[in-house]
Amino acid sequence: MAFQGIVVIFDFDRTLIDGDSDNWVVTQMELTEVFNQLRPSLPWNALMDRMMKELHLRGKTVDDIANCLGKTPLDSRIIAAIKSAHSLGCDLKIVSDANQFFIETILEHHGLLGCFSEIFTNPTLVDEEGALRILPYHPSTSSPHACNLCPSNLCKGLVLEQIHASALGCGKQRVIYLGDGRGDFCPTLKLGDGDFVMPRKNYPLWDLICSDPKLIKAEVHEWSNSKELEKVLLHLIDTISIKVKIDSNSSSHQNSSECNSQTMRVCS
Repeated sequence: MAFQGIVVIFDFDRTLIDGDSDNWVVTQMELTEVFNQLRPSLPWNALMDRMMKELHLRGKTVDDIANCLGKTPLDSRIIAAIKSAHSLGCDLKIVSDANQFFIETILEHHGLLGCFSEIFTNPTLVDEEGALRILPYHPSTSSPHACNLCPSNLCKGLVLEQIHASALGCGKQRVIYLGDGRGDFCPTLKLGDGDFVMPRKNYPLWDLICSDPKLIKAEVHEWSNSKELEKVLLHLIDTISIKVKIDSNSSSHQNSSECNSQTMRVCS
């Protein structure tokens, strides 16, 4: 049954892909030594931007980076889950602290880019010298967000509020949020009754939820691997769809009864 009232929001690293796209590029393109040297002195987003400049200095092109990303493993169960959720009419989005080029390249390679309506992540560009650059989602020139749970370059909670605001007037939206990291805790706190969060078990988001479950209004459904992610996600979509159909039928029946009652009063 197609249903368009469900918004499914995915983190990317360690959620859609089992590993980390940044680490994949650093390892596969032999940047580990310089990465480790600079890691103590730079925040992650700025560090990855510096790695892209390092690749350019070594003569590596944007196409070389794309070829490396195209080899990033993506489990067949994850691919099936994304395609199924999309075919059921869900609105799929990504909110990730990776970056635009990495995410879009990997998804396009696996034929999944068109399944997502929006990707909220650190933007990228190719500069005048031909180097790939990674910028912060929240520009460094703007006032820093006030969230102490998120890195300065991206507050996922603010992004979730933006998604909610854009859906005003479009009817009831039920959110299913999938993630693994500390950065996913902020948006999890902003989910409400009727929403769902799917934390990856034994990862930081799951640990934070377990430390004080009373803080979470959404229903919590954990998963550990791609098989469980697919099973839990599609079960939730089916459950929500059935509930909405029942509620809709109940509302229609109630409206019909009220209409008949009013007609009888008029006739009498």
